[in-house]
Amino acid sequence: MNKYELAVVVSAKIEDEERTAVIDKVKAYVERFGGTITNVDEAGKKRLAYEIQKMHEGYYYFIQFDAESSAPAEIESRLRIMDNVIRFLCVRQDEA
Repeated sequence: MNKYELAVVVSAKIEDEERTAVIDKVKAYVERFGGTITNVDEAGKKRLAYEIQKMHEGYYYFIQFDAESSAPAEIESRLRIMDNVIRFLCVRQDEA
């Protein structure tokens, strides 16, 4: 099992309930592909470095999880087609 961190930027134009549903769906994808979530950090609403889809702000979430090496590709393929996810990045964390 490898340790990963998934950064997700969710649209700021949606309501709180919808945003929670989007993150719950992301967490469900992690668990569906054999991942074990260790931590979810909500960084809140932040200004984007550049305009994305005519938006200047987004809600940032960081999800740490343990999974096999095949899981990130599967998760990213599902995140790519989600409407309210404007950016995401999954990186492997170094063993320290």
